[in-house]
Amino acid sequence: MIRRSLLACLAAGLLITGCATTPAPAPLADTLGREPQLGTFNRLVAQAGLGDELRATGPMTVFAPSDEAFKALPAKTMEALAADRAQLRAVLNNHIVEGRLASSDVKPGAAKTRQGGTLALATAGSFVTVDDAIVQQPDLVATNGVAHVVDRVLLPKK
Repeated sequence: MIRRSLLACLAAGLLITGCATTPAPAPLADTLGREPQLGTFNRLVAQAGLGDELRATGPMTVFAPSDEAFKALPAKTMEALAADRAQLRAVLNNHIVEGRLASSDVKPGAAKTRQGGTLALATAGSFVTVDDAIVQQPDLVATNGVAHVVDRVLLPKK
């Protein structure tokens, strides 16, 4: 009897622990907000007023630059983005494509961004590239799409 109770308690404890470590599915804005290496991206999304768009029905794919990617930008570029909300929105929308594009679905070619430009997608073995950026962390699954952490900021082409 004690053994059965102990096993039931252990099983219940494992279920609770499993639930606590696996976040519930959430929209892209919330899924990206959980990623510590995306603090700058998340701050800029809020500043640009794009949070609701990243919570909207998708599907969509976001190529989210890491904090290190933003640190690599010249300070003048970051200052210009901070001063011009329209330009900031354009840059951030250049990281979003329509449709759910998991890393395993990427085929070489062009993908149209919400900003109106195109991104060159390619694969090399298990690596995925987007223009000159490399996907560092693929397939952050959300209820309305998927996101990939990239190592470069994808500035719109002029």
